[in-house]
Amino acid sequence: MAEMRVQIVAPSGVIYDHRASMVSARAIDGDISILPNHTPIILPLTIHAVRIKRISIDAEDWVAVNGGVLEVRNNVCSIVADSAERARDIDIERAFEEKHRAEESMKRLSGIKANLEYKRASISLHKALNRINVSKNKRV
Repeated sequence: MAEMRVQIVAPSGVIYDHRASMVSARAIDGDISILPNHTPIILPLTIHAVRIKRISIDAEDWVAVNGGVLEVRNNVCSIVADSAERARDIDIERAFEEKHRAEESMKRLSGIKANLEYKRASISLHKALNRINVSKNKRV
């Protein structure tokens, strides 16, 4: 079976490093799936889940990625993320608290949507929802 190495790095360090048969992510232009022997490519990523089909355990891993860049070259798929968190590491209570704070900020600022604070709250909400969705795909 063909395989590639998948590495996800964030400012906090290495988040993920395993062999895989497929990676799915969301680039700014839309969803992409990467298979072994993919043509070299560099893409900017949005806030979304990255799904990785592992070789060694025949399972999928999920990582919440909050923007960054995906690069594929020589059967290595590297993601340098603004921030990233594996499903098993997500503190779901904290994610719901962040979601609630972001929603409250957006309600408070709803009359002035061009406001920078409103945009920040919207991004925070999107990140919290991404973490909540990814956390539902935890493996025991």
